[in-house]
Amino acid sequence: MTRQQFMRAGARQWAGLGLLAMPTVLLGLDVTVLYLVAPSMAADLSPSAAQLLWIMDAYGFLVAGFLVTMGTLGDRIGRRRLLEIGMVAFAAASVFAAFAPTAELLILARALLGVAGATLMPSTLSLISNMFPDARQRAVAIGVWATMFALGMAAGPIVGGALVDSFWWGAPFLTAVPIALAVLAGARALLPEYAAPSTGRLDLISVGLSLAAILPVVYAVKRIASDGPGGATLVYALAGVLAGIVFVRRQRRLPDPLLDVSLFGNRAFTVALSVLLIGLVGVGGSMYLVTQYLQLVQGLTPFDAGLWMGPPALAMFAAAIGAPLVARRFRPGSVMGAALGASLAGYALLAGAGLDDEVPVAAGFTFVYLGLGALAALGTDMVVGAVPAARSGSAASISETVQELGIAVGVALLGSLTTAVYRTRVTVPGDLTSETSGALTDSLNATLAISESLPPGTVEAARQAFTSGLNVASLVAGIAIAVAAVLCLGMLRHVPTLGEARSRDTDV
Repeated sequence: MTRQQFMRAGARQWAGLGLLAMPTVLLGLDVTVLYLVAPSMAADLSPSAAQLLWIMDAYGFLVAGFLVTMGTLGDRIGRRRLLEIGMVAFAAASVFAAFAPTAELLILARALLGVAGATLMPSTLSLISNMFPDARQRAVAIGVWATMFALGMAAGPIVGGALVDSFWWGAPFLTAVPIALAVLAGARALLPEYAAPSTGRLDLISVGLSLAAILPVVYAVKRIASDGPGGATLVYALAGVLAGIVFVRRQRRLPDPLLDVSLFGNRAFTVALSVLLIGLVGVGGSMYLVTQYLQLVQGLTPFDAGLWMGPPALAMFAAAIGAPLVARRFRPGSVMGAALGASLAGYALLAGAGLDDEVPVAAGFTFVYLGLGALAALGTDMVVGAVPAARSGSAASISETVQELGIAVGVALLGSLTTAVYRTRVTVPGDLTSETSGALTDSLNATLAISESLPPGTVEAARQAFTSGLNVASLVAGIAIAVAAVLCLGMLRHVPTLGEARSRDTDV
């Protein structure tokens, strides 16, 4: 048997990829399922506004905070073992969330889900790097993995709506239980175990510093999205940056660091991460604004808005699978640049959308997701493929952290920009009370809540003001994506085609 034949994955590995797709879909579902759960949950538990915000955000905070730690932990104790532990924890926390009797306990359950979710993301991605050492097959497998997460996000409102209508608000959380049982049943048979040799103990000080660096920054970004920039937000951001500086200095001194910062000396690794960050800023902000447009401007239910996300999800699937195949003939940087260039058509459609333009908006977001599919497959493959197998868990966690931050920053920046444009464009009739005027100028969501007390035509003008904000935000996002495309074409041109990379790997 030749080395090339040995490196090619077989039926067991592809079946294992199908098994890994299940927790990946689950993680995507958990991001968006609360869009449907929140109203009925709020009616049952009566959370305060602050509690509702923490119910929504606790999951994302803890996922982002623990990704680096869990990625490195998987390298040390075994990636399959970490996946199994994470699945048990995620299922248990999901049951806790489904039957939480108070808002405080639901916040705790969501936080525990975030910690458990942080074990699943890097373990699934790093296992793929072990199962598919062939560069061409690995890129396709990562494309499938990335698409499963997006499909889960798209299916979240649909699944959540169906389960809430049929049962109660806690039912969507229980979808984790059968998925966990299936993964645990098949893991030993289909997934290999891998732990990096000669690793030391986990440095708990580094763990604390990583949390102190990431959590304040994520919180600051979300505060900007909800309340706009302010002094307290700046303090949180600066605290995170200072903790990050101390963290990096400590990693440089440790013989066995939590995060190998020397990885950033690899140009393909660093540029691919930068492009992923920019791309996810555009996609994260656009998805937030498009779902708001479909529900607040077009008046669709979250379930119907979720259905409009079907074509974009299919476009992402096609791009995520097709891009690695094209990259066998053409350099990945060129493929990524071309895909991002195609997504500019989507941002242009969003920038020109008006009222009653749900079809152009959905078509525009389809092009946006098309670019994301190629970016997620090839960019993530560059990040994971740039490091030895022993450090793929750490690389996977960095990639996931960057993508989580990209989505959060996208929602914050593009959401804040849309709000700023809305407030400058909205028309306030002169005979309104100060309280009503404040709600009207606050947001479109607040305007719709008091629509019955507003003069005729005011709500329509507010919808037009929000749409103008969407137009401006999409234009800005398109400019950023154009910069990312140029980065791909200029700074990743040295990365060989997947066919060339495979030939180098299999040379004897």
